[in-house]
Amino acid sequence: MTNFYREKDADPAALSGSTVAVLGYGNLGRSVAANLRDSGVAVVVGNRHDEYRVIAESDGFPALSIDAAAAAADLCYVLLPDEVIPECFRSEIGHSIRPGAAVCFASGYALAYGLIQPPQGLDVLLLAPRMLGEEVRHRYQVSAGYWSYLSVERDATGKGWDRLLGLAAAIGALRRGALELSAQQEALLDLFVEQSVGAVLGTALLLGFEVGVEAGLPPEALVIELYQSGEMARTFQTFADQGFLPSISAHGLTASFGGFLSTLAIDRAAMERHFRQTLTDIERGHFAARFQQEQENGYPTLTAIRAITAEDNPMTLAERRVRAAVD
Repeated sequence: MTNFYREKDADPAALSGSTVAVLGYGNLGRSVAANLRDSGVAVVVGNRHDEYRVIAESDGFPALSIDAAAAAADLCYVLLPDEVIPECFRSEIGHSIRPGAAVCFASGYALAYGLIQPPQGLDVLLLAPRMLGEEVRHRYQVSAGYWSYLSVERDATGKGWDRLLGLAAAIGALRRGALELSAQQEALLDLFVEQSVGAVLGTALLLGFEVGVEAGLPPEALVIELYQSGEMARTFQTFADQGFLPSISAHGLTASFGGFLSTLAIDRAAMERHFRQTLTDIERGHFAARFQQEQENGYPTLTAIRAITAEDNPMTLAERRVRAAVD
């Protein structure tokens, strides 16, 4: 059985007298720091000297360099981009953390693929919120919850679980529930879903738009029907609220009948082969190697992605016309 943790499992005094360093002040870092402060935890922010550090200072946090913040903390919560963590850990974080302190990651990526080697004597933790950064803050403020994954990868001090659950409770991650998942499992799960289901959904939306336009359907109607109305998002929320298969009853007979027949016609075997190949590629570390090479080469693929998404393509133009019509 998989372990789920809730607020009742955390010691309210677990972080009493401790300082938590939030390393990285992007959307998630900003939300986490604010939630920790509102929970009564002493917080210091570590960030390079850029606009995010200025924002941290304007938010009232002590804002230091990453190595200085790590040296000042009893627990370091690393909220930096996956591909940046290895070099930053080698050059700034690893040699700065106090002996007997804890280091926690919001993603299992760097640990799962052996890209970092935390010094002996440290508790090594994972706490991965499954929610967008701004929503982590909003849901804390309205006393709602969000799912998270967590694990103790190394309990060097015997306080690993107390620290982890204390941190999770303080950022609001135990109000809904946190599922125990190792760093390796979390990384595999995250990457696999992004590169399999996520890729298919994105392709389906683009292809549906192109085929519909070719058939003479208005581009504006297509983007509304595909996602801008929010109906598709509501469908996914129904999956979460009622369950994937039970939610079928929430749709009309026309949608259920047509969707069922169309699903039977899809080449499921080809999709399954693609998914399995994707999973194997991730498991063997091939994706991680390519991703680190991408960072070392100055993000050439990211540059191409940004160029493509910045273009005034028909889908983007249709979206703008729909927004302009209602603004």
